Amino acid sequence: MDEREFELINIIGGDLGSNQRELSRLLDLSLGQTNMLIKRLVTKGYIKISQLNKRKVQYLLTPQGFAEKMKKSIKYTLKTINSLSLIKEKIKKLILEVYEKGERKFIVLGKSDLAMMVDMVIKEMNLSDYSLSHIEDAPTEKIDGTVLICKEDTIVENISANSIVDVIHELASDGKFLNYRKIEI
Repeated sequence: MDEREFELINIIGGDLGSNQRELSRLLDLSLGQTNMLIKRLVTKGYIKISQLNKRKVQYLLTPQGFAEKMKKSIKYTLKTINSLSLIKEKIKKLILEVYEKGERKFIVLGKSDLAMMVDMVIKEMNLSDYSLSHIEDAPTEKIDGTVLICKEDTIVENISANSIVDVIHELASDGKFLNYRKIEI
């Protein structure tokens, strides 16, 4: 089952689309593409069409459709959990590298889910003698410590600190510290 089919099954399973025009709008597809997708799912046995009257039909998930939806949902959930574990491990490596170089003062820049995850990872690491604080906006003055950037569209060059780790870019990189720089005091 591809992503569009899964999306349509979720819409039908949630009773969110009452007719093809509505399904088409929710899927952001043309009526023709939506019709073709519905026919494919009927052929696969995932949905059935029930004629309510001359002009109105009802789309229903079959037991096979429900099973496929559950299987795909579980797979997606497990993939998400695995991805979160990998992100936490990469954050841990980023923090540990800076910590092992002697840094003990960490400032998390941004207020996001990523910032909360960085905070959680640092606390789970059971490091000794460190301080952790949070700021929402890029500092205009020099920071004594390591700024951990967890806010999109932050210009690294405008921040002055002992060291800077652009966590967003590091997570997207292949493991190399693209935006880590050490500034000698």
